[in-house]
Amino acid sequence: MLDTMTVTKIIGGFCGALLVFLLGSWMAEILYHGGGGHGEKHAEGYAIKVEGESSSVAVAAEEGPDFAELYAMADASKGEKVFGKCKACHKLEDGANGTGPHLFDLVDRQVGVIDGYRYSGALVKVAQVWSPENLNGFLEKPKTYAPGTKMGFAGLKKPQDRANLIAYLATIK
Repeated sequence: MLDTMTVTKIIGGFCGALLVFLLGSWMAEILYHGGGGHGEKHAEGYAIKVEGESSSVAVAAEEGPDFAELYAMADASKGEKVFGKCKACHKLEDGANGTGPHLFDLVDRQVGVIDGYRYSGALVKVAQVWSPENLNGFLEKPKTYAPGTKMGFAGLKKPQDRANLIAYLATIK
C-alpha cells in the first residue's frame, strides 16, 4: 500500500508533466504559427496576377452576382420565411406599428413617413425612398448603413436572404 507522500509525489509528477506539455505547446504555437491567436482567419497562399486578367473580374467572381441580379431572381416565398426574423418588431398590416414601423407597402415608399411612429432621423440622412437597393444596404447592417438608427437588428448577412425578403415585402400592398 502506498503512503500519502508517495501518492502526492505521483500526482505532482503528472501535474508537472502536464504543465511542461502545455508550455511546450504554447511556445511551439508562437514559434511556428507566425503570430495570431486561435480563431483568427488567415489567408492561405499568395495572390498571383495573371497577365491580361482584370482584377475587377477576379473580385466579381469571388463576390458572386450583384444585388440587381439576385433581386431579379428572388423568391418571395423564401422571403416570407426570412421575415420571421422581423416579426418581433414589425407588423405587415397598414397602420399597425410595433416596436418598429409597419412594413405595409414599404418598397418604394418614402423614408420616415409613417404616422404615429417616432423615427430616429438617421434614416432620412441616408435615403429618401426605400428602393430595393436602399433596403438591401440597410438590411445588411442597419447601424453601419444609418448610424444612429433605433433599429437594434444586427442585419442579414446573406445577400440572397435580403433579396428574397425585399421581394416578399414588395408583395405586401
